[in-house]
Amino acid sequence: MPTAKQLADIGYKTFSTSMMLLTVYGGYLCSVRVYHYFQRRSLRRQAAEEQKTSGVL
Repeated sequence: MPTAKQLADIGYKTFSTSMMLLTVYGGYLCSVRVYHYFQRRSLRRQAAEEQKTSGVL
C-alpha cells in the first residue's frame, strides 16, 4: 500500500505532466493558427496582385 507521500508524489507528477501536455498542445494550436493566418494573407496578396495586373491589361 503506498504511503501518503507516495500518493502525493504520484498526484503531483500526474498533474505536472498533464499541464505540460496541455501547454505543448496549446502551443501547437497557436502555431497552426498563425501559420494559417499567414497563408491566407499571402493568398489575399497574390489575388490582389493578379487583380491589379489583370485590370491594367
